[in-house]
Amino acid sequence: MSTYTPELLRECHRKIHPFIHRTPVLTSHLLNELTGATLFFKCENFQKGGSYKMRGATHAVLLKKEEGDLPGVVTHSSGNFAQALSLAARSLNIPAYIVMPESAPEVKKRAVAQYGGSVFECKPTLEAREAEAARIGKETGAIFIHPSNDPMVMMGQGTAALELFEDVDVLDHIIAPVGGGGLLGGTALATAFFGGDCEAIGAEPLAVDDAYRSLKAGRILGNKKTDTIADGLKTVLGSYTFPVIQKYIRTIVRVDEAEIIQAMHLIWERMKIVVEPSSAVALAAVFKDPDRFKDKRVGIVISGGNVDLTKLPFA
Repeated sequence: MSTYTPELLRECHRKIHPFIHRTPVLTSHLLNELTGATLFFKCENFQKGGSYKMRGATHAVLLKKEEGDLPGVVTHSSGNFAQALSLAARSLNIPAYIVMPESAPEVKKRAVAQYGGSVFECKPTLEAREAEAARIGKETGAIFIHPSNDPMVMMGQGTAALELFEDVDVLDHIIAPVGGGGLLGGTALATAFFGGDCEAIGAEPLAVDDAYRSLKAGRILGNKKTDTIADGLKTVLGSYTFPVIQKYIRTIVRVDEAEIIQAMHLIWERMKIVVEPSSAVALAAVFKDPDRFKDKRVGIVISGGNVDLTKLPFA
């Protein structure tokens, strides 16, 4: 899928609609007052599987199944895509093999198993994850689906922003967190196609700011360390996601760990909803750059709510 069009994004949404939730858009008067902006939260923490990744996983599995016999799917993921692919595969009666780093939150490992995925643990390195996924694919015939760097996945993730644009008349900005780039890339496409004058903006932990640096350098860069509470954003951009982000994204706001925790605490305390640290990065970006967002209508993609309740940073 080298060409992305409004029609393809609409068709993607039509295909996955029976298998996903149309998640609510919430607002908060208090957070509006604190930020000086009018915020609209697209709550993918209420999505099946607990995150937006159900959208991309479902789209990828559906298209692979349309191509012919599908003996199974395999991926490597720290958690949210693992759960999403397991649930999507179960919905279509297809085996799912999930490679997870040993360091992944236990709550996410349990959820994968509960959704019917077969968990294979490995060392917490990209090389180990890729090697184990390749081994499983060779032994089972399962088709590999990348958690973010896949055009089918990225298009699926873009349907969250598509729904937000349908539900909210006018937005000046829409903010999505960025790790591997599937959500931000999909959000950028939806914004370009359906957002009018809206600008899509990325939000990223300062501790893993590879997307920010890659955009500046004009090529994909990595991270030497991944010490961030936002465990879902430790991955780097890929060959499919980076060109889309490079084309449509001008700004990525970086936030530090304290700012992420503060934003997460505010969402829990004031909105009474469960969100994971990666989700809070987008709100933290509004606080980080108040002049950019003052008096603006801002969409915020709450990416997920799969948090380990035994390890809350503000408990």
